[in-house]
Amino acid sequence: MTAPSALPAPHDTPLDLGGRTALVTGAAGGIGRACVLRLAAASAKVRAVDRDAEGLEALAAAAADLGGSVEPHVLDLTDLDAAEDAAAGTDVLVNNAGLQLVRPIEEFPPDVFHTVLTVMLEAPFRLIRGALPHMYGQGWGRVVNISSVHGLRASAYKSAYVAAKHGLEGLSKTTALEGAPHGVTSNCVNPGYVRTALVEKQIADQARAHGIPEERVVAEVLLQDSALKRLIEPEEVAQAVAYLCGPQASFVTGTSLILDGGWTAH
Repeated sequence: MTAPSALPAPHDTPLDLGGRTALVTGAAGGIGRACVLRLAAASAKVRAVDRDAEGLEALAAAAADLGGSVEPHVLDLTDLDAAEDAAAGTDVLVNNAGLQLVRPIEEFPPDVFHTVLTVMLEAPFRLIRGALPHMYGQGWGRVVNISSVHGLRASAYKSAYVAAKHGLEGLSKTTALEGAPHGVTSNCVNPGYVRTALVEKQIADQARAHGIPEERVVAEVLLQDSALKRLIEPEEVAQAVAYLCGPQASFVTGTSLILDGGWTAH
C-alpha cells in the first residue's frame, strides 16, 4: 500500500496566495469587502468587482494601506457576457454578490425575481464558466460560493433569495464533480445572518411582512432559529473562505461549510 503524501502540520501552512489572482464579487462592502482584504493579506492580487465605484476605490485604498494589491473592477453582474470575461485568468473565484427583497409570493415583483436569479445564480455560472479554462490549464483552482443558511433551509417571504441560494448549492456541487480531475475544488460557505447593510435593510421589510415593530425583528425573526443569539461578523465569513483556499482544505470539495449558529441543528 502506498504511503500517503506528507502534508505540513497546520501551524506550518499559513495561507499564501502569492502569484495567484482572486476575483470577489459584491466586493465594495460587507462579506465581499472582508474577503477581499483577507485574500489580499494572503498576497493574492484581488480583482474587486462591484457596481459601487466609490466603494471599490475606498476598498483599494484600505488594502494598499495594509500592503495588499486590489484592482477595482466596476461591473453590473446583469451584464453576463462582461461577467464571464472578467473571470478569465482567475485562480480563486469568490461568488458573493447578492440582493434581497422580502415580500409574499403573490406580491413579489416578477422583474425583481428575475434580477435576483440573474445576479445570484446565472452570473455565478458565467463567472465559473469564464474562470475554469485557466484553472483547468494550470491544474489548480478554488471556487468559493457564498451561499447562506437559506441555501439549505427556506424562510417565508424570500422566494427569490431562497431559490437562488438553493440553485447555487447545486451549481457548486456540479462544479466540484467536474473540476476534481483538474485540481479545482468548489464549495459553499453558508452563514446565517451577517452584520451587513443587506441584513440591516431587511429589518424594515421583515417588520412590515410579519406585522411587528422593527426592534423585535432581530430577536424574534432573524435569530429565532439560531442557538447563538448574535449576528455573524463579515470577517468570520472571510476566514472560512480563506480556509477553503488553503492547503488544509485540498480534500474539501462539493460541500457546504455552515456558519449558522446552530440554525440547521433543529
